Amino acid sequence: MITLKNRYLTVLVNEFGAELTSVKSSDGTEYIWQADPDYWGRHAPILFPIVGRLKDNEYTYEGKQYEMTQHGFARDQAFRIVDQTDSEVTLQLTQSAATLVKYPFDFVLTVSFKIVDHELRVSLSVKNPDSHDLLFSIGAHPGFNVPLQSNDGGFGDYFVRVAPKQIYRRIPLKPPYSDPNDPKELDLTKPLTLDHELFNSDALVLSLNGQQTTVMLSNTLDDHGIALSLKDAPYVGIWSPYPKQAPFVCIEPWWGLADTTNATGQLVDKFAINRLTGGRTFNSGYQISFF
Repeated sequence: MITLKNRYLTVLVNEFGAELTSVKSSDGTEYIWQADPDYWGRHAPILFPIVGRLKDNEYTYEGKQYEMTQHGFARDQAFRIVDQTDSEVTLQLTQSAATLVKYPFDFVLTVSFKIVDHELRVSLSVKNPDSHDLLFSIGAHPGFNVPLQSNDGGFGDYFVRVAPKQIYRRIPLKPPYSDPNDPKELDLTKPLTLDHELFNSDALVLSLNGQQTTVMLSNTLDDHGIALSLKDAPYVGIWSPYPKQAPFVCIEPWWGLADTTNATGQLVDKFAINRLTGGRTFNSGYQISFF
């Protein structure tokens, strides 16, 4: 386990999956969901090379069929540390015999975590070392404790606010698939009070159109919470498992979507897939402020 620390935060990152597993403030507040398997046995997995689920857990590329389960394989692979200081770590994953069976592409996936004062900055990079196009999706899936402290009330005392305040285009899920051809509206001009029933059809998926967006999770009883900021992500998912009354919420930056209800199964036709030409690098990420 990798430890990053400054005067405000102590952050733990697991080399397996390059997964953020803990963020504690100097007063002992634990912000990250602690992976109780009765609800959801993960903390904050990296989603690569797909986001969500493929139809029948399979796809076809250049005439050959491949199998891949939900959210891809990166979350279940050992990354290697390429650089580390007291406040920053960079981890990397490349193709292997095991990944090529599921995904016939060479790639260099780099994930960096850096703490600056009360903020954790997460960088995501995908490099195409080959001459052929690289087709991929990528995302993050951090879970946050709700409540953050025992005296912070319950799930319904928390709310989500989104900036800019506006009515967002919401992409409905017909679990486990997405339906971008039947968009809905979600009024986020005012705070959205948490209720487990919000997630009775899986995640709330907002289309951001690449605009800079901040999603804040806080409560009505004290000043504790988080603010997750995105610069260019096309989508963000807000999720808690249903019908379980789970004491956490995930705020998920996505550069990709689950297969659509009418997906052809051809990877080149996959909705919201990213195409990276030979030698090019995709760079993005997000920041979380803890208060």
